[in-house]
Amino acid sequence: MWSRTSAWVIVLLAVSLHTCTATWYGIKKSTNGDPTAGERCFCQLKGVIDDCSCSVETLDSFNNLKLYPRLNSLLQYDYFRYWKVNLNKKCPFWEDDSKCAIRYCSVKPCTDVPEGIKGASIDRIEKAEKKKSHMTGHCDGENDLGYLNTTLSKESQVGFKRWAAHDDAQLNFCKIDDDSSEDSEYVDLLLNPERYTGYAGPSAHRIWRSIYQENCFKPSRAIGLYTDFSSIGANDFLKEMCLEKRTFYRAISGLHTSINIHLSANYLLSDKNGFDVSKEGQWGPNVEEFQKRFDPELTGGEGPHRLKNLYFVYLLELRALAKAAPYLESLEYYTGNESEDKDVLKAVEDLLTVVKSFPEHFDESSMFSGGQQATKLKEEFRQHFWNVSRIMDCVGCDKCRLWGKLQVTGLGTALKILFSGNLDQQGNQKVDITAARQSKFQLSRIEIVALFNAFGRLSRSIVALENFRQSITRR
Repeated sequence: MWSRTSAWVIVLLAVSLHTCTATWYGIKKSTNGDPTAGERCFCQLKGVIDDCSCSVETLDSFNNLKLYPRLNSLLQYDYFRYWKVNLNKKCPFWEDDSKCAIRYCSVKPCTDVPEGIKGASIDRIEKAEKKKSHMTGHCDGENDLGYLNTTLSKESQVGFKRWAAHDDAQLNFCKIDDDSSEDSEYVDLLLNPERYTGYAGPSAHRIWRSIYQENCFKPSRAIGLYTDFSSIGANDFLKEMCLEKRTFYRAISGLHTSINIHLSANYLLSDKNGFDVSKEGQWGPNVEEFQKRFDPELTGGEGPHRLKNLYFVYLLELRALAKAAPYLESLEYYTGNESEDKDVLKAVEDLLTVVKSFPEHFDESSMFSGGQQATKLKEEFRQHFWNVSRIMDCVGCDKCRLWGKLQVTGLGTALKILFSGNLDQQGNQKVDITAARQSKFQLSRIEIVALFNAFGRLSRSIVALENFRQSITRR
């Protein structure tokens, strides 16, 4: 028989778990009738960003006036518009039959992918070698004795492909879909915008609980077996952790914050108002939903910290773009449309010029330095994020899975750029692109498109924050 004390402990644990889940997902109570609710979301969103040297105000100005207009324009081009993804993978961690049946959860099929993009996965080096061989020519009998048969059997090709995939996996921070799989399909990102689909409840909550409880690093002191670390004064616990572990948590929290801002800014208003004006629905900003997710009084004081984490992950990906700029400027953004391809390259170069001009970039040089322990911590960091990328295959809503996979892949690509070591430079020396490629560093088209689009989502979130701020001020 249980004692009265044991019963009380169980009750308290249950209440704690419910409260933590409610405060993060904004379902604790309503803000209706509270005129100060909106102001509370922004009153603490100012000053220096944690573990960085720049301020919220500096980033607002830089992003909204200089960077976002260029980035948003770039993402309209075909090269960044179409992304190949496998939305049919089974969840690797649990059996899940909670497939979203809401019509807004579905992803519209893509039928008009440019032929150049479909062939972009062909190895460019192989094509260059064939062209070189053709131009060099062969004299009859000249190389008969020294002839080397360079053709490979299908078995050997499969073996080499697996070998290459293994090498790439040692550098990657996230699980990248195999673009040669029959289950991988191109998706038009402009035709399938990220927005609130109605996907919610236990299935959606389990995704984030798994990420925070099982994959985020924890403080050394115990915080409770069933406690959701994201909702119990996480900012205080972070002070007890090293920079690397704080970075992991803030990156995840910032990504989560960005997604919640998108859902609030592109909310299904037709359902909210109890009517449906069209088959496509009526979408727009929902200030009340934003307040529920970020009001400090409804989130245990965590709302403003989560908003600041958006700026943190923005700086992380901004630094990755700056660091990879020489590599990205050397690429061929090929779609088959010669005129547009030239415009894309110019737009990429223009954007990266602005990125590099930012004076207060995130400094990753002090991370993972210090011998074997640092190397071990980096591998733990990589494995934790790898697991997060696999959890995206457990999302029950196809559209949510699409954008979750894209944004996690983009962040994982940024981490690969920052911490693989292949793009590090000594002093004022420029990055040696040839050396970087020889060291096995490369970015696939899947990674490149995800990197730019994921950063585009963060950039758009900061713009949306300003829009919410103005809406609340006018009320």
